[in-house]
Amino acid sequence: MSFEKNCADAVAVLEKIRIVPVLVLNDVDRGLKMCEVLMQCGLPAAEITFRTKAASRIITEAAKRFPELYLGAGTVLDIDELNRAFDSGAKFAVAPGFNPAVVSEAVRNAFAFAPGVCTPSEVEQAMYLGCKFLKFFPAGEAGGVKMLKSIIAPYRHRGIRFMPTGGVTAANAAEYLAVNEVVAVGGTYLGKSADIENNNWDAIRQAVAGAVELKNSLVR
Repeated sequence: MSFEKNCADAVAVLEKIRIVPVLVLNDVDRGLKMCEVLMQCGLPAAEITFRTKAASRIITEAAKRFPELYLGAGTVLDIDELNRAFDSGAKFAVAPGFNPAVVSEAVRNAFAFAPGVCTPSEVEQAMYLGCKFLKFFPAGEAGGVKMLKSIIAPYRHRGIRFMPTGGVTAANAAEYLAVNEVVAVGGTYLGKSADIENNNWDAIRQAVAGAVELKNSLVR
């Protein structure tokens, strides 16, 4: 399988899921509980960020316990983290920025990987290395939907697809998802760290249920 094919497969899956919880998880048990809630609520995806030491173990255990959960790794900043993410069982990985060395490693190993971009120059550098699936980050601070549409315009004919993350909320997710080139959005509002640490599962279920309701209301 090639890098391009695996990225296209990831896009096809994420395009059905539409809203991906972006999770910072410090504890394996709570991390697995969060994954269980996502499956129970009908949102079978999670981007588990490499901001904590527990991330790779959570991905490993979640992949075993919830094989239907589409697991991604986030905040992948170097080659070691990229390899650990996929060794742990991640199906895709994303980064906040564009690092040519990490992208080249992903291409070499045919890992489904989306580097982060927020300027046309970064888009073109990513395209040059073979990327057609990109993370738009930080979406809100970089100009939101208006900026994203401006970035898309010169490259629409090249088939570039985006996953906006950072500043995506329950209030604006639909606006991002209305853009044809947006595969899915990443939402940190689903499974907030404070709610997970305090075992506030009712609030988490409510937020996830709202995301599922929104996803089901969208017409592609």
